[in-house]
Amino acid sequence: MPVSVRPVVMTMTACFNYGADATPSGAVNEDPHVSPWPSPLRAWYAVGILFLAYALSFVDRTILSLLVGPIRADLGISDTQVSLLHGFAFAIFYTLLGVPIARLADHGSRRMIISLSAIAWSLACAICGVARSFWQLFLARIGVGVGEAGLSPAAYSMLADLFPERRLALAMSVYTSAIYIGAGLSMIIGGAVIGATAHWALPGLPLLGVMRPWQATFVVVGLPGLALGALLWTVGEPQRRIAGPRAADHAITATVRHLREHVRAYAGFILGFTLISVIYNVAVAWGPTFLIRRLGISTPEAGFLLGSVILSGGVGGVLLGGAVADVLRRRGQLDATLTVGIISAFCAAPSGAAAFRMTHLTPFVLLIGMMLFGASMAFGAAAAGIQALTPNRMRAQASAVYLFTLNIVAVGIGPTAAALVTDHWFHDDMRVGDSVSIVICAAAPLAILTLLGTRKPFIACVHANAGAPAARAA
Repeated sequence: MPVSVRPVVMTMTACFNYGADATPSGAVNEDPHVSPWPSPLRAWYAVGILFLAYALSFVDRTILSLLVGPIRADLGISDTQVSLLHGFAFAIFYTLLGVPIARLADHGSRRMIISLSAIAWSLACAICGVARSFWQLFLARIGVGVGEAGLSPAAYSMLADLFPERRLALAMSVYTSAIYIGAGLSMIIGGAVIGATAHWALPGLPLLGVMRPWQATFVVVGLPGLALGALLWTVGEPQRRIAGPRAADHAITATVRHLREHVRAYAGFILGFTLISVIYNVAVAWGPTFLIRRLGISTPEAGFLLGSVILSGGVGGVLLGGAVADVLRRRGQLDATLTVGIISAFCAAPSGAAAFRMTHLTPFVLLIGMMLFGASMAFGAAAAGIQALTPNRMRAQASAVYLFTLNIVAVGIGPTAAALVTDHWFHDDMRVGDSVSIVICAAAPLAILTLLGTRKPFIACVHANAGAPAARAA
C-alpha cells in the first residue's frame, strides 16, 4: 500500500473498531462513574440514523436553489429576495431559539429534541408548497430552519459521548457528509419532480387553487420526513461524559464564561470555518441558476448534474478531511482541525472562482467538483474541533453558537452578497457567475489568515478543556 494512503486507511479501520484503546491517553479526564464507551455497533448505528436525519434536513433546505426561476416568475421577486428565502430565514430562527434549544440539549433528552425538530421542519417544508406570496414562503422557510436549530447541536453532543476524542473527527465527518447527500439528492430528486410535473394538470386544492410544479416539489420532498421522527426513537440516549474542569455550575452563565475566557480560540475558529462555508454555500445556492441562465441547461438537467457532483465531491471530501484530522490528532497535533481547514480553503478557492467564469459545461463540472471536494474537507473536522474546545455539558450550546454564526454569515449573508452584486452592481441577471466568483475570492484569503492566527489560542483552549499534558503542536 502506498505510504501516503496507509495512515488514512489505518485511521478509518481503527475508528470502526476502537474498543481496546478507545480511551485516548492523556486527552480527557474521565469520570470514574461513567461506563465504558458504547460498542461500535451502537455508536455507528446512531451515526447512521443521525446521518439520515441530517440528509433529509438538507433535502428540505436546499431544494429552493433549484426553484429560483419558477418562484421568481410566479411571485415576482428579485435574486436578492430569493437569497433571503434561501438563507436569512434560517438566521431569524437561530437568533430567537437556537441557543435555548441547545441549552435544553445539554441537560435534557437530545433524542427527543431531534425527533420533534424533524417533524417540525418536514411540515414546514411541505407548507412551503402552499405559499402564495414572498412573505408566506419566507415564514414557512423560517420553520424549515428548525432542522438546523434543533438537530446538529444535539447530534454533535450525542456523538461526542459515543466516540473518544481521537476517533471523533471521522464519525463527525460521516455525519456531516449528510450535507452533501441531502443537497445532492434534493437537486436530483427536485429536478426529476419538476420535469415530471411540468406538463401535468395538477389538481386544485380547496381555498388554495391549482398547485404549480415548484409547489408540488416542496410537498413531495417534505412529507416523507415525518416518518423520521419515529425512527429517531430507536437511537439510545448516550451517557454523558464529563470532561475538563469539574465545575458544578453548568448554567448558561458558565457557558458564557467559558466562551469569554477562550474568546480568541472560539472566535477565530468559528469565523475561519464560516468563511470556508461561504465558499460552499454561495456555489450551491447559485450553481443551478448559473447552469440554467448562462449555460442554457434545463432545470432537470441542472439538478442532475450539480446533484451528482455534490454527492461525489462533497462526500469524498468530508470523509477525507475527517480521516486526515484523526491521523494528525493521533500523532499529537492538537490543531489538526485547523490544519485541515487551511488545506480546504487553499484547495477550494481557485477552482470555485474559475468554475463560475466558464462558458462551457464540461470545464464547469470538473472545476465545481474540485471546489466541492476541497471545501467539504473542512466541515467534519470543524464539528470535531468544537467538541475538543468545549466541556461536555456546554457542547450543544457551543455548537449552536458555531452553527448560528455559520448560518448568519455563510447561508444568509454569503448568497445574499452575490445576489446584491448581481442586482445592484452588474444590473444583469446573466452576470450571476461573476458575482459568485467575487464572493469566493473575498472569503478564501480571509479564512486562511484567520485560521493561521488562531493556532496558539486554539491549542491553549484544548489543553485547558482536556487537562492534557503539553503535546506537540506541529
